[in-house]
Amino acid sequence: MKILLSNDDGVHAQGIHALADVLRDLAEIVIVAPDRNRSGASNSLTLEQPLRVQEIEPNTYSVQGTPTDCVHFALNELLKDDMPDLVLSGINHGANLGDDVLYSGTVAAAMEGHFLGVQSIAFSLVGKKHFETAATIVRQIVEQHLSNPIPTNRLLNINIPDVALSDLAGTQVTRLGARHHAEPMIKQQDPRGHDIFWLGPPGKEQDAGQGTDFYATENRYVSITPLQVDLTAHESLRAMDDWLGEKS
Repeated sequence: MKILLSNDDGVHAQGIHALADVLRDLAEIVIVAPDRNRSGASNSLTLEQPLRVQEIEPNTYSVQGTPTDCVHFALNELLKDDMPDLVLSGINHGANLGDDVLYSGTVAAAMEGHFLGVQSIAFSLVGKKHFETAATIVRQIVEQHLSNPIPTNRLLNINIPDVALSDLAGTQVTRLGARHHAEPMIKQQDPRGHDIFWLGPPGKEQDAGQGTDFYATENRYVSITPLQVDLTAHESLRAMDDWLGEKS
């Protein structure tokens, strides 16, 4: 078995090495990850300059690019003649819940694997402390997939509460919640007196009731959300047809 690992926190991040360490006895591990933190890169690809790739350790590659670049390069070039059985992204240093997934480089890396036909899973720790808990959950999920493959052709987004393993309440299959819009931007001045702007912190949860990923992780459950990539609003197709018919 071969597993491709990527992330958006960078090739040297604690989370991706916790992921690799817990799986090394199950599979051949190949790490292809950004050379630095690329959080919030979403599904962006590098188009105006070449990707520079360095093998910094055996089967560990540093890429001057985005998380999507990394998985795209790995599956279309590095491993094109020996494709991996799984693409795993993470373990992210922080949650990817609700509409955060639209911006997440962690989810985007897994999504690229899904686009290219490999079962893919994104893992995030809702915090930055208990990586051993998240690694144990990763191991359990991968072992279950090996014995009983995931029964749907979906990308999975998994968030693990930042608590000791013994404090987890269990696992729930969830839907994405939603936040209010972000807080106002932060305006400052640089040393030369020019205005600069920082993105504000994420907004408070708006849709965080029972059944959502927010609710599950808040109550110490591992949240597993199957994601679909088709953004078509299928329920609106007939209404749009009718609207255009009225116009003509």
